Amino acid sequence: MHYPLPRDFQIGFDDLRIVARGLKRPECVLALASGELIVANGNGGYSVVNSGGETKHVLVRDQKARKYLPNGIALAATGEVLFADLGEDRGGIFSIDAAGNIQPLIESLNGEPLPPSNFVVNDRDGRLWLTVSTRRKPRTIAWSHQVADGYIAVVDEAGVRIVADGLGYTNEIAFSPDGQWLYVNETYNQRTSRFPLLSGTTVGPKEILATYDHADFPDGLTFDAHGGAWITCIGSNTLYVLRPDGQLQTVLKDIDEPYARQLQAKLIAGNLSQQDMSSAGQSRLGNISSLAFGGPTLNTAYLGCLLDDCVRAFECPVPGMAPVHWHRVLKR
Repeated sequence: MHYPLPRDFQIGFDDLRIVARGLKRPECVLALASGELIVANGNGGYSVVNSGGETKHVLVRDQKARKYLPNGIALAATGEVLFADLGEDRGGIFSIDAAGNIQPLIESLNGEPLPPSNFVVNDRDGRLWLTVSTRRKPRTIAWSHQVADGYIAVVDEAGVRIVADGLGYTNEIAFSPDGQWLYVNETYNQRTSRFPLLSGTTVGPKEILATYDHADFPDGLTFDAHGGAWITCIGSNTLYVLRPDGQLQTVLKDIDEPYARQLQAKLIAGNLSQQDMSSAGQSRLGNISSLAFGGPTLNTAYLGCLLDDCVRAFECPVPGMAPVHWHRVLKR
């Protein structure tokens, strides 16, 4: 099967445009057919960017008893925003409406509180999938090649259960366009893997598709319409495409080489810290953490990040795969 992305397609930092500023930790971005963007807000909620670039922030009304850190976000069929809470000690999946009212959806699994939770996504059959990066506390202990205790769980009419375990800092997951595979980034084990979807929520054995070195810590994972997996790496601030033939293609890179070497050395030594990952060195991309395809033809790629206050965008030669939430409407 011919994959239409030119093998020499590459963009530079100056090819990016800023579509919104004044955001707080815009880690995850959702694009809608309406032209709106929904962005995770590190102050405890989400931000909405309309097609004209105007931004509105919606925060959880009461955070006195608990501070929320939305990481991955999703849009429910009913119009509420869902988020995975990457809290200090506990996580969970929550729903927040336009008035800032919060509703817990999943806070425990097998009788135990959910650890800090990384990502949440709907599938086309209405099920909710989530990831927990690690069971270790603090979670920085898992920023190492030696730890692999993260998992993927699913929520359906039977409840909440783990479908894949023993992952090396589980981050974003995505379903392939043909619906046959579940892909996952294992950030601090530095690999992208996939599981065959055997039936419904049953997965087969894990297959490692790509491994990374240097300071490539794979975070965001999104498919285009032709089966290419677009992978954002924090640390190195690199955007790759994992082509259907298995080749990794570099599309964008804005790396601080000396700083990246420090990160690599600390990862290998097992002493990578929160302070280390609170900077991107001299990179201008601010640790790109997600990609969402949008625009009228799904050819606009929007980049979320951890350390800057903006969402950047570029035009892509191939369209993205329309996400489940593409035609959903955000409840006002």
